[in-house]
Amino acid sequence: MNFRTPAVRLGLLPAGIALALTPAFASAQDAAAGATTLDRLEVTGSRIRSVDVETAQPIFTVSSEDIKRSGLVSVGDILQNLTVSGTQTFSKAAVLASNPEQGGQYANLYNLGEMRTLVLVNGKRWSSSLAGFTDMSTIPSSLIERIEVLKDGASAIYGSDAIAGVINIILRKDFDGAEASVYYGQNSDGDGAKTQYNLTLGAVGERSSIMLGASYTKEDPVWAKDRELTRYTYGPRHAEDGLSPAGQWGRYTDPVTGKVMVINHPGGVGADSSDPNNYHEINGDDYYNATEQMMLNQGSENKSVFAAGTYDINDNMRLKSTVMYSERDSKRQVAGYPLTGTSQKNFPVALSKDSIYNPVGADITSWGRRIFELPRISENNVKSFHFDAALEGTFDFNDRPFDWDVGLNYNQYDVTETSSGNINLLALQKALGPSFINSAGVAQCGSLAKPIALGTNAALGQCTPFDVLGGATAATPEALKYINTLLNATSQSKSKQYFANITGGLFDMPGDAGELAFAAGYEHREVSGYDHPDALSAAGYTTDLAAGAASGKYKANEFYLEFMIPLLRDLPGAKELSLDIASRYSDFDKFGDTINSKFSLTWRPIEDLLVRGTYGEGFRAPTMDDTFGGGSQTFDRFTDPCDAQFGMLSDAGVAARCQSEGLASTYRQTDAAGKPVTARDTQANAAFQSGVGNDQLQPETSKTRTVGLVYSPSYVPGLDVSLDWYKITVDNVITAVSANYVLGQCYQNGVAQFCDQYSRDATTGQVTSLSRGNANLGSLETEGYNFGVRYRLPETAVGTFGVNLDANYLSAYRQQSTKGAEWDNYAGYWNFPRVRATLGLNWAKDTLSANWGMRYYGGFRDYCYDEGIECNEPNYQTPNGGWGGGEGANKKGAIVYHDVSVTWQAPWDGSVTIGARNVFDKQPPITYSVSNSSASQIDPMLDYDRFLFIQYNQRF
Repeated sequence: MNFRTPAVRLGLLPAGIALALTPAFASAQDAAAGATTLDRLEVTGSRIRSVDVETAQPIFTVSSEDIKRSGLVSVGDILQNLTVSGTQTFSKAAVLASNPEQGGQYANLYNLGEMRTLVLVNGKRWSSSLAGFTDMSTIPSSLIERIEVLKDGASAIYGSDAIAGVINIILRKDFDGAEASVYYGQNSDGDGAKTQYNLTLGAVGERSSIMLGASYTKEDPVWAKDRELTRYTYGPRHAEDGLSPAGQWGRYTDPVTGKVMVINHPGGVGADSSDPNNYHEINGDDYYNATEQMMLNQGSENKSVFAAGTYDINDNMRLKSTVMYSERDSKRQVAGYPLTGTSQKNFPVALSKDSIYNPVGADITSWGRRIFELPRISENNVKSFHFDAALEGTFDFNDRPFDWDVGLNYNQYDVTETSSGNINLLALQKALGPSFINSAGVAQCGSLAKPIALGTNAALGQCTPFDVLGGATAATPEALKYINTLLNATSQSKSKQYFANITGGLFDMPGDAGELAFAAGYEHREVSGYDHPDALSAAGYTTDLAAGAASGKYKANEFYLEFMIPLLRDLPGAKELSLDIASRYSDFDKFGDTINSKFSLTWRPIEDLLVRGTYGEGFRAPTMDDTFGGGSQTFDRFTDPCDAQFGMLSDAGVAARCQSEGLASTYRQTDAAGKPVTARDTQANAAFQSGVGNDQLQPETSKTRTVGLVYSPSYVPGLDVSLDWYKITVDNVITAVSANYVLGQCYQNGVAQFCDQYSRDATTGQVTSLSRGNANLGSLETEGYNFGVRYRLPETAVGTFGVNLDANYLSAYRQQSTKGAEWDNYAGYWNFPRVRATLGLNWAKDTLSANWGMRYYGGFRDYCYDEGIECNEPNYQTPNGGWGGGEGANKKGAIVYHDVSVTWQAPWDGSVTIGARNVFDKQPPITYSVSNSSASQIDPMLDYDRFLFIQYNQRF
């Protein structure tokens, strides 16, 4: 018996395999190749290998040809164009927070979060970060044969994380020969260039095959200041409103008048900062546009090498292995730090009265200036390593074929973060301390009696005075070098998986309904990792948020069983009726065990119509970050339950606990100045810790329901129409709790776990420390409809034409903060438009093919700028539990982007593709609910520029 190789040629799949349907047709060259005999294969969403690949689950397929025509070079960008993709939590934009995910590319299906979408490569789990994010920029697009997107939960099949769906990236195999490609693209404004080089080598022998690949991709940054839309936080119409009072000119609060005074800077040059007459009261001319130093898209470089091999031990057994190494370097820049005397509340720094740069002769505690000369720059180096090996085979039992495989899957994800532009507070304290002019006429720290060695190395006890109030023109390079800090942090996530699977047919069902087939398997996973933040920042001695170190590991054993049960066939009203049942038992050494099941029904009442539906249970185990995270520094706003005015002393239990802690009934929470607060939710006087791991977390749970139709009329060959309803509900959502929640759980409910997470000053009674992490709270739910049309017209004298439509209607996207709380519905508001769609028109003849694509982004409601300006629905009232815009809304209209590409197949086995995305250079709408100056706030379907590209591919 010959070894059975799963093989699918795109464009030849039966119509029922895809809910939303393949977005583009096979090329003319593929069509000419003729039909391929389908062998037993495994389709994403089921472990059962079968010749009949129709499933009850919605699968969207993207081919390698679709990728070439798209003008996109990365998997993440390609998947962002799906109509069910939401905005990435971490995009290529430059954002303030430093994190291991920054610079990567992730898939956020249904806006349910990247950690709730499972990413597979050749059916195996891919590497992910400590927070559960899978960076798909580590997978070279040149190696991809197709991408299958299961728009449905599949925890019963694949285990944890498959709540929103599954992305299965199928790599090329059995490649014989050599292939090279080069790609170049650029925005029409002359920036954001993308370059990619790929080389693939392969050889296929009688019993073995090997494939080698290498890829290099470079993406240049785009700056926010270079776009009218992104130059200002609130857009060009309200440029001044987006400016920051933290400018590059020094300011201080006059201790007598209480006025904020700014150094004079005629002609852009700061005056003598030691003279009090050289200051004026702050005005609009002193404000600063921070986006001038911001990247809109950060730059990156990706390098990867790949090897895959197979060896047929005999006709029924094969050894397979895949190795991939990828390295990504990304760099982001944001504006210089807005430094103040209380930039770190637990480490205030005053400008000494004895500093030669002090204008008032007394210590100045309230001062500030943006360190314009030192923009904050962070670089991530990410190394991803993958290895898998499996022994697979076939055998016959009772005259029925069975397929089996055993193997291992290993992933390692290492991140090194380096950054500069944050301020060393220990050095700053000395630089703003006493200083004098030495005998050489040079400013020096200390005094004549006790000088401090002049230099820029704080670790050696050296010091250079810093003229902080003099502004950007007064600071010397030596002083900036002295207060600047170079930070370094490392993290690692590692997973090992051992697996064994078997699938085959058991017996024929009565009435010639078909063969009852099954799949069963066992998986053992070991996950471990660590996070080592920069030591100086972790101690709270820099303006970067302090973070704690973390490490941990867990193990899981899982068993699954799936049955494909044909019930009826070739009967009136039931050309086909079948049921798929799957169940998985998962046992985690940290979280306990869980059983999740899925039921899928396929019914074909007539030959042309397929009716299908699924009900599935899912789960997501807490990530390493959720459970073992060390947390980071934060300055929360909170209300002390023991405060006599704003607290909860009317509750007898709260009052009793406050009294037990030695607090009087007249106790008042104080602000940073030590005065009683005058409002609720006042910022903490000391730094708290957020994101602290919680080893008591339990997995999130979910329920997925889908019902759909696929109509393929025999009287219109080549036409397929589909409509599916979906509803996904996630409970026990792992949520970052607030400081108020921690205190409320302790004082109101007496939960000991939370009572141990804060402490008070023994003298003043103020809350001086608080640790808050994650808890299983609330729910998340999305509901809508997917609609798809695919029509390949009969061949004509002028070529073959095709039409592809994929649309999504969002009827609800709801969040509930805690059980019993009111639901918030975001459907129809920013980032959650009701309708999104893509339409593709395709043509192919002989050696030429072309594609015209349209991306539709429906209208949505945004905040009003104010009641009288840009507020076309001033009387609109947000429904209870809805978007938090309150009264009034600004309705934005729909927008359509057009993309075009043309491909020529050269007679020397080469091909050229040229094209443009956003041909008509449409601009996305200006929004006021979020910043316009960061691409992370721009929905994935919204472009801000025309993008031109060309790609050449040569086969040898």
